[in-house]
Amino acid sequence: MPHHDDPPLERRLSASGHLAKLEESRSTPGSWTLYVDGTPQSHVELERPEWLGFEYVRRIGHAIDLVRAEGEPITALHLGGGALTLPRYVIATRPGSRQQVIELESELVELVREVLPLPRGAQLRVRHGDARAVLQKLPAGLDGAVDLAVVDIFSGARTPAHVTSAEFYGLLQPRLAPGGIVAVNVADGAGLGFARAQAATLGHVFAHVAIAADASMLKGRRFGNVVMYASDAELPFAELPRRLASDPAPAKLVDGEELRRFVAGAPVVTDATAVPSPPPARSVFLAK
Repeated sequence: MPHHDDPPLERRLSASGHLAKLEESRSTPGSWTLYVDGTPQSHVELERPEWLGFEYVRRIGHAIDLVRAEGEPITALHLGGGALTLPRYVIATRPGSRQQVIELESELVELVREVLPLPRGAQLRVRHGDARAVLQKLPAGLDGAVDLAVVDIFSGARTPAHVTSAEFYGLLQPRLAPGGIVAVNVADGAGLGFARAQAATLGHVFAHVAIAADASMLKGRRFGNVVMYASDAELPFAELPRRLASDPAPAKLVDGEELRRFVAGAPVVTDATAVPSPPPARSVFLAK
């Protein structure tokens, strides 16, 4: 039974009206899942922050591992906070890193920090507000300083349109350090029209793009996540195909000519044409 002084495990989010709820695994104490509007959004292993449970989060974790020499501190910018899974991973694997998190839902950050506190001494600053609005107001000290920027922005199960355009990604570009990487979590379903357009848009803004997904996802057969990586420098990914192939949920790295075929003339998304990512229920239904 919970003690009466335990923090409550759910919070109504004022920006979206969604309910955020933290649940601990019955079989594995210290293993927590964050649900927002009933959608599992983050997974945290309190005792093993270096272990990433969700397959797409793991694929972003590989970029964190490869962006700089092993163990070297980095400057990371996280657009979308969730349960702070990736900031915890950076703290565990790259001690001394400086991190900024932008999160719209203040109550979500409060809930996560109360129930799943961060390690003491972590250099992590949370900025509250809309990711795009806050991005434009970040201190000038971050210009050319960000080694890794993670874009994982969802309102419930959908990514809002205004954080999918070339103009939005153009705001991130000057923040990157030389060799810095942007990692984007893209959710899509049958046909992959949204994902193809996101790959085209990143390729319009950045010189180098690669994507990671499992084979059935790449064939457009089911709803799921495609992780996209972009940089103005060549991506340091010689080791990434092997890492992706040996993950619990294996994935494939697509770049070069294969990525051009994947994009296949998809349009670059602009503020004028941007739409939210498709809702899972509709796409899952279509994929059957």
